[in-house]
Amino acid sequence: MKKRILCFGDSNTFGYISGSNHQRYDSNKRWTGILQNKLGNDFLIIEEGLNSRTIISSDPRPGREGRCGYDYLLPCIDSHEPLDLVIVMLGTNEVKVRYDKSAIEIAQDLEKYIINGIKSRPLYNSPDLQILIITPVKVDGKKASTNFESKYDNSSEIKSIELENYFKTVALKTNCHYLSALDLETGVDGVHLTETSHEKLAEMVCSKIKEIYKV
Repeated sequence: MKKRILCFGDSNTFGYISGSNHQRYDSNKRWTGILQNKLGNDFLIIEEGLNSRTIISSDPRPGREGRCGYDYLLPCIDSHEPLDLVIVMLGTNEVKVRYDKSAIEIAQDLEKYIINGIKSRPLYNSPDLQILIITPVKVDGKKASTNFESKYDNSSEIKSIELENYFKTVALKTNCHYLSALDLETGVDGVHLTETSHEKLAEMVCSKIKEIYKV
């Protein structure tokens, strides 16, 4: 039976093209699609990337309803069961100025709402479900503040860097697998992965999955 892997994230899992007007990389160029090709037919990659998705915060902008990751995650898991692995890459939107959260608060929310939320649910069809936490990319505060008006600033960059240690701590505490994408290059808007970075992230995740399943 194929290993079923849910990739739950924001615009960098959606494949948002840096500097574009909500354009998306083709499936063979975004990391989830590349990952599927690398892993082959013994695995099924399920893409669940959504622009502006947060961990727990609600986006106040009209047309941005349903961006709270916690509200959507558990029904999402139920709809895709059985699952073997859930990959969580969130946090980039949480460092926005409007949410006014510290890095440690973001990590605490990740643990409380996302990780513990998954672990505390009834696992009728996914009794051996595992979780991989990925620290997202570093936000370039200068580029992001220019391209996204008042959404990001220098504090966003600092917090995005701080997430690495806090997320790693959460992974260790909750017995989750862990990767960091912090050092991957972002494009002209300072937030979204370049095409090359999508390739690199797919390779990193592929290696981790092979390590997990010893293939």
